[in-house]
Amino acid sequence: MSGLTATIAVIIVAMGFNYTNGFHDAANAIATSVSTRALTPRVALLMAAVGNLVGSLPFFGLAGKVAATVGTGIISPPSNVSGLGVVMGGLLGAITWNLVTWYFGLPSSSSHALIGGLVGAALASGTTQVFWHGITDKVILPMFISPLIGFCLGYVVMLSIRWVFRNGQPAKLNRGFRIAQSFSAFTMSVGHGLQDASKTIGIVALALVLGGQIGPDAATPTWVYLLSALVLSLGTYSGGWRIIRTLGRRIIHLGPPEGFAAELVASSVLWTTAELGYPISTTHTITSAIMGVGATKRLSAVRWEVAGNIVVAWFLTLPAAGLVGALAWFFVHPLFN
Repeated sequence: MSGLTATIAVIIVAMGFNYTNGFHDAANAIATSVSTRALTPRVALLMAAVGNLVGSLPFFGLAGKVAATVGTGIISPPSNVSGLGVVMGGLLGAITWNLVTWYFGLPSSSSHALIGGLVGAALASGTTQVFWHGITDKVILPMFISPLIGFCLGYVVMLSIRWVFRNGQPAKLNRGFRIAQSFSAFTMSVGHGLQDASKTIGIVALALVLGGQIGPDAATPTWVYLLSALVLSLGTYSGGWRIIRTLGRRIIHLGPPEGFAAELVASSVLWTTAELGYPISTTHTITSAIMGVGATKRLSAVRWEVAGNIVVAWFLTLPAAGLVGALAWFFVHPLFN
């Protein structure tokens, strides 16, 4: 397979991953708004798609930081067609895990599926360097820290809202917070674009370098941002109703104030970590924020059994996607020689 053909094949599969990321993670931005009836499902999906598009584009300057981490800070494949085979195996591992967790309605991390798939394919190849230090500092530690921060901030913000509006009329407050959720849901979807589209942008940039289409120090072409943004937005608009039901209804019953608090906290964490170049999971962040918000009612209000199943999926994602990525590499590498 020629370098150009292999590069095009990897980009096509990368867009396939991007699309599954969109419908798999649509719940991140809209589950709370839909469950509180602040937005209708189709309006919420359209808003999420637009927000993802905005967050994916380069004018914020944040998307490129996460893209650089994923494209250069996780693995270093050989700069030839065989290196593209490693990337292809990683992408197939991530797509497979996304589809499995989508089928069972588990809000797992597409980000960690991608990273796990890449590492699994890299280890299977035996020719690709894995940057374990970078994975520890920018993937593993944030994987534990960001949900903890989301839970604690969700708890504190919701307590603050309850105290500030303690004498308010419930019906009037619900109407006001439903309006406020239009803003918080949009900022959440922009944060999703900053984080998740950036990972695909980093993979496409890596493929272009390995295939010899651009130099290692060249800027990522603008069309890569536009294509990734468009595909992610299309995937988001197609929806992911199984996961939306899990996040919006099965963890805890959310009212408009709780939905606003969870979205505000999650979007703040996503924007901050994008600035730092940490590829965190939007799924982990919004789920933990919902749990923190729900815990302000009483700990028993959170359906911890459902939450426990989600946490198990979190921990399984890296090794499971890695295993599938390794298997995928064995099947595809004969084509990349």
